[in-house]
Amino acid sequence: MQIVHTPAALREVLHAYHSPAFVPTMGNLHSGHLNLVTLAKPLGDVTVASIFVNRLQFAPHEDFDTYPRTLQADCDKLAAAGCDVVFAPAEADLYPVPQTFKVTPPTALADILEGHFRPGFFTGVCTVVMKLFQCVFAEARGPRYAVFGKKDYQQLMVIRQMVEQFALPITIVGGETQRADNGLALSSRNGYLSSEQREEAAALSISLRSLGHAAQALLSAHTAGADVALQALERVALEQLNARGWKTDYLTVRRRSDLQTPQAGDALVALGASRLGNTRLIDNIEIQ
Repeated sequence: MQIVHTPAALREVLHAYHSPAFVPTMGNLHSGHLNLVTLAKPLGDVTVASIFVNRLQFAPHEDFDTYPRTLQADCDKLAAAGCDVVFAPAEADLYPVPQTFKVTPPTALADILEGHFRPGFFTGVCTVVMKLFQCVFAEARGPRYAVFGKKDYQQLMVIRQMVEQFALPITIVGGETQRADNGLALSSRNGYLSSEQREEAAALSISLRSLGHAAQALLSAHTAGADVALQALERVALEQLNARGWKTDYLTVRRRSDLQTPQAGDALVALGASRLGNTRLIDNIEIQ
């Protein structure tokens, strides 16, 4: 496995290949990330993972400075997973001048849910992903693939729409959320949790699954005022989770196609973000 740190070095390495399969990460890797690498491997003739903690997607009060940086351990895990190339730029390598040009996603998708509680987050995500795409795929002459986890459901949707609207010749692949035995979605931020909090953290996925099935039953009944009744279900679910000691930003059920308020017959996804102690966790459950 090769490790490179500059866009120029990455392009030099990838010039020998035709079809990269790319997994962007912020490092501090867990088995969920490695599953994405496994998913990427058969898609191209070279598997590339990036490790970069992107300042642009962190608000001033968030954990950019304390976000775990574990490059050597991450590279060891990626090598064992069969990754071919790791792109681990320093901030000065990826942003040699201030990044004043930015990619701003549409407000209807980017300013709800995560975007409402983390203003500017998706602009930071889109900008760095667009730049990483330019680095990884600049030398590609065949099919191009990028793999993102479904745990960041809204992010995956934003990236899909960005690729579509810019007519980028890249296929976006969504990898299923990997979970611990108790149902907790694997996340780099789980490392902030104590052992007791890890057990309690399963309550988020349980709440989402229960809320999603209740919403599905409500919408299937085709009763008048379903939107108001859905809001009531969401409010009760949020209050019940907070009663366990959480501080919840949102628990909601949306239609999968655009994350707007669902109607009868829509495919549903339940999404939530809540803080347990000092750790903010997000999760989602597609309702079957």
